[in-house]
This record gives sequence, C-alpha cells and structure tokens, in this order.
Amino acid sequence: MDIEEYKAYTAKGGYLEAGTEAAKMMRPAAVEAQRITAAINGAFHTPEELRALFSELTGQRVDETFALFPPVYTDFGKNIRVGKSVFINSGCCFQDQGGIEIGDDCLIGHQVVFATLNHDLSPTKRANMFPAPIRLGRNVWVGSHATILAGVTVGDNAVIAAGAVVAKDVPANTVVGGVPAKIIKEIRE
Repeated sequence: MDIEEYKAYTAKGGYLEAGTEAAKMMRPAAVEAQRITAAINGAFHTPEELRALFSELTGQRVDETFALFPPVYTDFGKNIRVGKSVFINSGCCFQDQGGIEIGDDCLIGHQVVFATLNHDLSPTKRANMFPAPIRLGRNVWVGSHATILAGVTVGDNAVIAAGAVVAKDVPANTVVGGVPAKIIKEIRE
C-alpha cells in the first residue's frame, strides 16, 4: 500500500486493524515525519525554507502566503492540506492519519491539537483505530490550546475559543468554547 492508497482508504473511514498493511503504513510515514519535523524544529529557517520543509512534510507544495512558527509536530505528515494565507503558530500537533484540511485564511493558535484517530473501545481491540478527517473552512480562527477531534468539520468564519475541546461540527459564523465545545454566540458583521 502506498501513501495515496492509504489516504483513500482512511478518507472512506477505513478501520485500521493493528498489524494490517494499512496500519503498518503508519510507521515509515512517522519516521519520515520525525526526520522532517526535527529539521524544521532544530534550527532557524527563513519563511521560504519553512515553506519548502512543510511542503516536503505534507508531500504537497504550500502557497507562498503560508506561514509557520516552529516548533510543529506530526506523526504522519502526508495527510495535511493547507490553503492560501494560512498561519500556524508554534507548538501545534497534527495527528493527521485520518486527514486534515485547513482552508484559506485560517489562523491556528499556539499548541492546537488536531486528532484524527480514535482507538477501539474494546480492550481486546484497543490497538485498532478509527480514522476520520478534520476539515476547517475558510477564515477559521482556532485559539491557543484548543483540541479538535476526529470527524469534525468547522464552518467558514467560525472561531474556536482558546482551550476548547471540539467533538462536534461547528457551524459557520459561530464562536464555540468550553469542554466539550458549545456555541457561545453567532458572528454577525
């Protein structure tokens, strides 16, 4: 199984059983992600160098408007897609095996966690996983220390308050906060 086949499998919600070809795909991808994130995090880089390294990490060219403040962490890397004018602040963690899409003009605060995997609840199957993508629409602002869980879609112009744990979809033009995150207010121009 190659990366593209893996991404197609997880995009369909494919169950990842420990020891299968799909699950084994994660280990070499993790090693490569560790190598690239060590390069990103281990020294000063110009914005151009960071874009090149992040492009290598994701396997896709990022736009010249993309900006990243290291450090950044991921245990896969190849299932992250970012739009134009995206800013990712320092300390963010991308568990992207299930897929992460970040739309144009998004702002990601310090130490945000994107978690696209859930382990099986059955103790005898605990090493097995359920991947599900996280999707951020356009112009989303994610506050510091927020956690977005597997399967969540965040609508355009939404704001996720600092420290929120988002387990359900977020409608466009709303502010959510808390644990678990709930709608605090609607955004009106």
